[in-house]
Amino acid sequence: MRITTKGRYALRATLALARLSNGQKPISIKTISEVEAISPEFLEQIFFRLRKSGMISSVRGPGGGFFFAKALDEINLKDILEASGEGLGIAPCICGKKSDCEREDDCVAGAVWRSLGNHMDSFLEGQTLAAMLVMPPSLLSQHA
Repeated sequence: MRITTKGRYALRATLALARLSNGQKPISIKTISEVEAISPEFLEQIFFRLRKSGMISSVRGPGGGFFFAKALDEINLKDILEASGEGLGIAPCICGKKSDCEREDDCVAGAVWRSLGNHMDSFLEGQTLAAMLVMPPSLLSQHA
């Protein structure tokens, strides 16, 4: 699995939204774009997906912007990556795609990839947005 720019920016943008809003007010794309040095057009694409997933919501007009539709402790890293459109599969045989492999039912390598995928899912699900906001980056790797 390789997290693309879209997934990395989705995490940065959600963390910025959480830090800037403190759950109090909507934050504009322009503000997040300036703080995170991400193009507003790319952020609009990402926030469209996050809004479609029900993770965030928006208000139009002056003073409008984006805010969280869920509590920060209910949003985890896996939610953010999946909502942004990031593929999280290790190999085609475990990511829900129809596989061309004839050995799918009797494949030790496939079992290894599924096990690794389960460990990664568990880690990603255990990293809530609320916890990431208060955790120093140096401790994140030790938190697994």
